[in-house]
Amino acid sequence: MPGQSAVFIDRDGTLTEEVGYVNHPRRLRLLPRSTEAIRRLNRAGLKAVMVTNQSGVARGYFSEEVLQAVNEALVSQLKAEGAYLDGLYVCLHHPTEGTPPYRAVCDCRKPEPGLLLRAAADLGLDLGHSWVVGDKIIDIIAGRRAGARSILVLTGYGLGEREYRRSLWPSEPDHVAEDLLDAVDWILALGGR
Repeated sequence: MPGQSAVFIDRDGTLTEEVGYVNHPRRLRLLPRSTEAIRRLNRAGLKAVMVTNQSGVARGYFSEEVLQAVNEALVSQLKAEGAYLDGLYVCLHHPTEGTPPYRAVCDCRKPEPGLLLRAAADLGLDLGHSWVVGDKIIDIIAGRRAGARSILVLTGYGLGEREYRRSLWPSEPDHVAEDLLDAVDWILALGGR
């Protein structure tokens, strides 16, 4: 029996404002229409799962405790607006920066699909009927490698990725959307699958 459909969402630049390394909970700001996007997924019964690279830990810019506080602030801000994430999956690694165990070549740092595969196993998700939404081509590649479909949003780095780096892309996203809410509306218009 197939698992549940999900929308995997990048954090910085997709769900929240791209402000560089978020080294304090007060620096985290939801993008204007993100909460509504998550609420629509919640109401439609699709799992909303955050998948994010946070190499600031490996680079020594902030600790795992600060990262946890930032993610708790995100959950709290969403909850205050009647929305929730079904899972938060984070890669702390960087292949060349920092010291072990954070300096590591891993299977979870996007564009590798490890975060999506782990979430799918934990939550009983059907990757073939799921989507990855992000503002960088690495999000799109991670989705492809996991067998999910993908949407590039033009928030965060997305507009620059599309206009100035498109010739370097190994593959195109399945769709391009203005922001997370437009991406979610497009997914829901297809019946969520």
